[in-house]
Amino acid sequence: MNKYLIGLSFLTLGFLSQSCKKEGAPPTTNSPQIATQPSPVYTYEIVNTYPHDTSAFTEGLEYYNGELYESIGLNGKSSLRREELRTGKVLQKIDLDKQYFGEGITIFKGKIYQLTYQTHIGFIYDLKTFKLLGTWQYEGEGWALTNDGTNLIMSNGSNKLNYLDPQTLTIVKTLEVTDEGFLIERLNELEYIKGEIYANIWTTDRIARIDPATGKVNLWIDLTGLLSANERDKPGVDVLNGIAYDEKNDRIFVTGKCWPKLFEIKIRKKDAM
Repeated sequence: MNKYLIGLSFLTLGFLSQSCKKEGAPPTTNSPQIATQPSPVYTYEIVNTYPHDTSAFTEGLEYYNGELYESIGLNGKSSLRREELRTGKVLQKIDLDKQYFGEGITIFKGKIYQLTYQTHIGFIYDLKTFKLLGTWQYEGEGWALTNDGTNLIMSNGSNKLNYLDPQTLTIVKTLEVTDEGFLIERLNELEYIKGEIYANIWTTDRIARIDPATGKVNLWIDLTGLLSANERDKPGVDVLNGIAYDEKNDRIFVTGKCWPKLFEIKIRKKDAM
């Protein structure tokens, strides 16, 4: 379902955008002002391109043991999938009940944790079998998940990241994300890479790299043009969303909602291209 978004304004970015990212109105924001000394903005280099299911409304993306795990959103279409990277073939899948809008996922100690958007419930699955092991309740919306090896890290669409104890799934710490003192909101799909948190900013082509010790953005990654204009204009293609990391081979993968491609990228300084 499409809706108008009175948009995100941070750093030098401000615009009116239209998207079907979520059902219902987004959280109210206090739009940050223009920062006088914003964090540096890097660009990207495409290393490889892989097929991606154009019906997959990507809400969560993980790379584990040579394969991709993807959480698909939208009521009546939500699922959890294990996929072959090279072909995009779905190797394993479990559908969510139509009342649930699937959201972010993270893999932690043999389990997959999955959020839902506005139903305040998270699911816990066995990593190998996708058997449902349990659920938990949380307040507010569920947008994205990652983990730092100790705690789960959850976004709810605000500028705050909640750290959850993986045993009790209660909040043990809240991190406020800022850049030069200004709030960075609508933190979406998350990934923990080399001790830092990477976050899609919903409705933009930017990823924020966040220092988990301070909550400060120390780098922006501008992915403008990653998907060609012709491909972005096709019916159903939506916003950038989805970050996965292959720690063993130091590879970063990104995609978007209903995008036809998944990209392996390297982050580059703009003057190094």
